[in-house]
Amino acid sequence: MLELKNVCKTFHAGTPDEKKALIDVSLKIEDGDFVSIIGANGAGKSTLFNAICGSFVLDSGSIYLGGKNVTMVPEHQRARQIGRLFQDPMRGSAPDMSIEENLALAAGNGGWLSRVSAADKKSFRDRLSLLGMGLEDRMRQPVGLLSGGQRQALTLLMATYHVPKVLLLDEHTAALDPGTAEKVLALTQSIVEENHITCLMITHNMQSALDLGNRTLMMDRGRVIYDVTGEERASLTISDLTDKFRQLSGRALDNDRMLLGVAE
Repeated sequence: MLELKNVCKTFHAGTPDEKKALIDVSLKIEDGDFVSIIGANGAGKSTLFNAICGSFVLDSGSIYLGGKNVTMVPEHQRARQIGRLFQDPMRGSAPDMSIEENLALAAGNGGWLSRVSAADKKSFRDRLSLLGMGLEDRMRQPVGLLSGGQRQALTLLMATYHVPKVLLLDEHTAALDPGTAEKVLALTQSIVEENHITCLMITHNMQSALDLGNRTLMMDRGRVIYDVTGEERASLTISDLTDKFRQLSGRALDNDRMLLGVAE
């Protein structure tokens, strides 16, 4: 289980650029939950992920992972239990290393193929074949030569090679064309469900926010303003979400589609 208690974070405090990025955020994410997170740019979504990962020191509040207080645990130590994918497919893998070497990194062999057993290499091929992209036949190819979708699928495989306690998806399909994005989302759902991974996914695709997972959060100005699951979530439409934003944020939006990222 992942739990945040009264988490606050302000950047550039006491200056003209002061930004309250997270304001008293409290969340309890149960094991196996798949939570989609939506909101306008600057709502605090990525800052929330950075807080979970330990990318900065909190102003106040605490974070628990698997029942353990990890508030002061360094980012590199939390990374052993937290997988993360970013919007940019170029992040999360080493472009000058081969597919096989990147998987060796994910497996904990430091990218050194000399330390990889024949059984490991077979495991690499078997896992790659599940992606349905033919990468199992291109094991020696540098990752930098892959398409964005292929690279993001590989990064997803790497991030879940050892099943993490939490998987964070930071708009991981936003830079992909619609067809490739749909395929990567399907792979994501399959891997998460098969391994019963607790997952949080930031998205600007309102339909994905309702279709994927079992819970949707809406953020605005550093706060969680809406948290919905169950039958109420199942009955929601995209129009309902934009109406909820207006209602709960206490302000009208000049352009719902632009601000909330709804596709035209």
